Amino acid sequence: MLGPRPWSVALLVLSLTPLITLAGEPGADDAWFREHEKELVSLYTHLHLHPELSKQEAKTSERIAEELTKAGAEVTKGVGQYGVVGLIKNGEGPIVLIRSDLDALPVKEETGLSYASKATGVDATGQDVSVMHACGHDIHMTCLVGVAQWLATHKDRWSGTAVLVGQPAEEMISGAKAMLEDGLYTRFPKPNYALALHVTNDQAAGTLGYTSGPALAGSTALDVTIRGKGGHGASPHSTVDPIVLAALAILDFQTIISREINPIHPAVLTVGSIHGGSKHNIISDEVRLQLTLRYYRDNVREQLIEGIKRRVNALAQSHQAPEPEVKQVEGTPPTVNTPELVARLKPVLARTVGAANLKEVDPMMGAEDFGLFSQDGVPIFMFRLGSISQERVRKARAEGRRLPSLHSSLYYPEPGPTIQTGVKAMTAAVLELMPPRP
Repeated sequence: MLGPRPWSVALLVLSLTPLITLAGEPGADDAWFREHEKELVSLYTHLHLHPELSKQEAKTSERIAEELTKAGAEVTKGVGQYGVVGLIKNGEGPIVLIRSDLDALPVKEETGLSYASKATGVDATGQDVSVMHACGHDIHMTCLVGVAQWLATHKDRWSGTAVLVGQPAEEMISGAKAMLEDGLYTRFPKPNYALALHVTNDQAAGTLGYTSGPALAGSTALDVTIRGKGGHGASPHSTVDPIVLAALAILDFQTIISREINPIHPAVLTVGSIHGGSKHNIISDEVRLQLTLRYYRDNVREQLIEGIKRRVNALAQSHQAPEPEVKQVEGTPPTVNTPELVARLKPVLARTVGAANLKEVDPMMGAEDFGLFSQDGVPIFMFRLGSISQERVRKARAEGRRLPSLHSSLYYPEPGPTIQTGVKAMTAAVLELMPPRP
């Protein structure tokens, strides 16, 4: 059963699920992880207890900068606001970028764990919100630090330059763009390859997933304002009710996908927020909608936006309402893993976790701004990191129910085995791309 675990933070660090034994040792081995396990899980616990929202990652970025410095990296802070760049130089050779995200989500944690987040913050609209690492970025950061520690103490195993990146504002899909615009590929060595990992909510810890080619969808966020003419709720004939127009629009938006988009081209249109009105008997002047669009093709994105504009404008005209507004607030292109890089690293990952524990997974409609690191032709690869205890996965499958998704208030990973696998897999991938020193 999903629910509370009566662990204290100390017990979390000292009494983890027994470590899994992974096949082959192309990167960080089990003995190294056992030596560093307590330190890494303690870091994970700290990060989980102290999440920060996008564009507010001041303390998180400072802690990651400290950890990378302590590991032996040359660290630069404040890249793209709260971005962190750590360089570990080891002679001539390839330049490999390893990226982690830093930010958390406005979610109230309901896992019942003793180390559950109780943090709060103020979101971009000025609202007080609970904050939680509901998307595993605390795992990602811990793995980044573990990779830095291993690379710095095993320089006889590789050559080149490792570029360790802590990226802010991934959840707002704006942090990668901000870092690149602040000179990530000009002020620092431009990578020959860029790598990242991301936890999954439905794979067991100790397993990995990969997708060659299109892996994560493009995303565009829209603010739609539907305007009306306010008045008394008892006199609707003297008003133009924007709530009615918004309801009609929300239903009609879905016909863009069902009747206008080619059905073999994936597309999602979700209205995630609707705000309008202030009292039972008042017809308001406007309703504000927040939409997210997902797609893999630019022409599909344009069809979605054009269809939304056409529908809200037509509704306004037919109901004699003021002109509506459709405004794009953020967006990022799809993340497309470079097939040649995936093909090169797939055998290495299979040796690291065992062939049975490496699985090809379908593309997702979730979005990531990691795709922007492919700028200027840089090959990229983000692989998926199983994060759920094998017992929970088995039980959920036996009972025919889904595990809590990422971004859920109930999502939580199994820290020890997940971090172990992440560090081992990423160091193995780096070693494949950065040959030993002559």
